[in-house]
Amino acid sequence: MTQFTIASFNVKNLIGPDQEYYRFQKYTPEEYAWKADWLSEQLQTMDADVVGFQEIFDEKSLRDVIADADAEGIAGNEAHIPGANKRYRRKAIFRKLAYSPYTDAGLAFAPNLNDGPAGERRPGLAVLSRFGFVGDPEVIQDLDDAPITWNSSAQEGSYVLRRLSRPILKVRVPVGDHVVTVFNCHLKSKLGEFDRVEGADFPIEADLTQYDPVGRAMGAMRAAMRRMAEACVLRRLIVEEIHAGNPVMVMGDFNDGEHAVSSEIISGEVPFKNYAWMLRHDAKSPRDRYSDDENIQITEDIDSVRLHSAEKQFVRKSARDMVFTSAFGGTFESIDQIYMSRHFMAGAPDSIGEMEYFSALNDHLTDGSHPEAPYNKLASDHGQIIAHMRLSGGAPSKR
Repeated sequence: MTQFTIASFNVKNLIGPDQEYYRFQKYTPEEYAWKADWLSEQLQTMDADVVGFQEIFDEKSLRDVIADADAEGIAGNEAHIPGANKRYRRKAIFRKLAYSPYTDAGLAFAPNLNDGPAGERRPGLAVLSRFGFVGDPEVIQDLDDAPITWNSSAQEGSYVLRRLSRPILKVRVPVGDHVVTVFNCHLKSKLGEFDRVEGADFPIEADLTQYDPVGRAMGAMRAAMRRMAEACVLRRLIVEEIHAGNPVMVMGDFNDGEHAVSSEIISGEVPFKNYAWMLRHDAKSPRDRYSDDENIQITEDIDSVRLHSAEKQFVRKSARDMVFTSAFGGTFESIDQIYMSRHFMAGAPDSIGEMEYFSALNDHLTDGSHPEAPYNKLASDHGQIIAHMRLSGGAPSKR
């Protein structure tokens, strides 16, 4: 049996001090020191074997945070983990309390092709793995060879996506006797996309003193369309891996809840209860329905490429009311996700293990909407989520 943990961590704009990332936004040395220290503490608390990071502008800053976490974690081990001379050192609690440094871990960084000069920076992604990687990490962002294209002849309209707003990072992680394909993503946010008239300094809709509700709605529509198209790109990659027989895990900031269309594109369809009740696609009469054998085949074809939400599995097993990873406008919702193929579902035909537990570090989340919870702009505006997994085969680990 092999146990491991996998986590998603949107760090919120990690970049070194005195570097303007968005217009007029940068950290003073003191602000950066506080943020780096907070991130280090969160990383120690997570203590995850595989971590997917979002909003990384600067790989060096991330490496510095990891190094700080290791230094503090090792010092903590010396303070509260009993040495070999203590008879009680084998207590199970100490296996849980001990921090495992990332000394020999692999780190893959995916810069954003849309990154620009100071004030117009765009963040990338990273994956940290205590198990290292099999082969070279892959970065998917330009889609020139396989763009997402929609051009309807029946209805007016077309859409072509040739580049993602942020990269998708694909890595293969060796865990026990298995190699798991891990995708880290950060889909387009809900912030509106507005067209700028040639020669104008800014889009008309950006001028809130001349508020344009229809134009703002169009901007939200463009953002949603891009987010769903990016989800479709990710879905294509997922299906390729599953069809190749590879276990798949997907993590990241989906910028949408579990039941949003974009999230459902990523996870795949839920099979209908019984396709033998359903009229065939080529029905010539009310009696033309799928056969029982076709029902079994269709259900398997759909089920075999579905992904399953770690959060949903956890909520089903527990009495918790909700999990949230984001707070905005007084609304707390879950937009950071960990999804997994049925390889990680107990009882599935090709199961290699299952999720044992799910953690969410979200006590720091606040957006200032409530007087008793003032906004902390330096901490992340996302909660961190961790899936605790158990795989069959392989050597046991402390997790």
